[in-house]
Amino acid sequence: MSDQRARAIEYARQNREIFLTNLKHLVSIPSVSTSSDHKAEMDRAANMLAGHLKRIGMENVRIFPTTGHPVVFGEYLKAGKDVPTVLVYGHYDVQPSEPDELWRTPAFEPSVIGENLFARGASDMKGQVVAALSAVESIHTTTSLPVNVKFILEGEEEIGSPSLPAFLQEHKDLLACDFALNPDAGMIAPDIPTIIYALRGLAYFELRVYGPAHDLHSGIFGGVVHNPAQALCELIAGMHDETGRITLPGFYDRVRSLPDDERAELARLPMDEMYYRRMTGVSQTWGEEGFSPIERVGARPTLEVNGLLSGFTGQGSKTVIPAYAMAKISMRLVPDQDPAEVHQQLLRYLEQKAPSTIRWEVIPMAGSPASISDPHHPATQALALALEKVWGKRPVYKREGGSVPVVGDMQKTLSVESVLTGFGLPDDNLHAPNEKLHLPTWYKGIDALIHFFFNLKEYAQK
Repeated sequence: MSDQRARAIEYARQNREIFLTNLKHLVSIPSVSTSSDHKAEMDRAANMLAGHLKRIGMENVRIFPTTGHPVVFGEYLKAGKDVPTVLVYGHYDVQPSEPDELWRTPAFEPSVIGENLFARGASDMKGQVVAALSAVESIHTTTSLPVNVKFILEGEEEIGSPSLPAFLQEHKDLLACDFALNPDAGMIAPDIPTIIYALRGLAYFELRVYGPAHDLHSGIFGGVVHNPAQALCELIAGMHDETGRITLPGFYDRVRSLPDDERAELARLPMDEMYYRRMTGVSQTWGEEGFSPIERVGARPTLEVNGLLSGFTGQGSKTVIPAYAMAKISMRLVPDQDPAEVHQQLLRYLEQKAPSTIRWEVIPMAGSPASISDPHHPATQALALALEKVWGKRPVYKREGGSVPVVGDMQKTLSVESVLTGFGLPDDNLHAPNEKLHLPTWYKGIDALIHFFFNLKEYAQK
């Protein structure tokens, strides 16, 4: 290990408590992007990150307003023209904390319990942002950065990044880079370093079903009026067949078949049915026939109901036929599927299946295409060597079931690939109560990112 590398690693290990304090300050801010009630907290988080970028030596630090929440930018371009420029992506917004009563400790009062930090955003993804900032600080404080670095930190990822495509287009020159580092992924287990090479896309809708002009007495009108809640449930139930396949017309027309070699590689991952049963607490897994669990969550499209609302849901009883029923429906998409086409497929399904006794409408909420990257990209190989150095074993390569819209947006607008990793774990309770971050894994992640930046320069000089 070079002296420069060793000094940076030692700095990171000596300053772990300071890095953790920085993360605690950030996760204490309820930067919930989906609610206008939290606009002040969103601005506060953006300002905190801008200050952090300045403290670690980044230049041209700016907070850009958008049609939604601001984007934070900073850069350091003094490493030279013959080395790569890395665009580090992150987001500072988080999911809502509800239901708050299920949290062990308050969601925005970070608490270390055992080896874990509990707080909303600890893993997704404020912890990953602070890991990248801490790695850059460790290098820049002890020596010179071996590569050029830019940061783009947005505040709308949890709502589909609606302002980001326009921002990327408007600031293409400012964001010019050789590739992007995106740590908004995760690891399979604390002892299995992981590189993500594919992400599913997203199509998110609100389906509304209307019946009578107002709520009705279910005794007087039951059996005469089609209940919108029942009609909605029937429509949703028909969106899957008995084999778990989605029944929207044309839904699978663009879905790629998995090559045999990739199926064999995915089968090497220690994520069988027992793994998912253990992670979720279910007694049996469910899904599309003919595919393993790891294939279903990474390489096959899905349709899920994320929420239902209708009628009386309070304590006790109230016998009504509701006038209205609503469902939030998301579809995870695979490469070549188009969110706009999926919207049309949903409409065609409803046109064919919805009874004339009700009225319905579909409201598109978010959409982003899937992405797939080259696992042999030099930057990905630099990351693989860094992870192997810290964990003492070669990383595994995995398709991720979640969606990170910016990856596809950067491919389209900036013409760059993204290197995807992260140091969260499957049991971190993302988007759920008691979100946590495993601190020993997080500290290793900071060390791995330090090695990664040094490896990039070595790859460029070959």
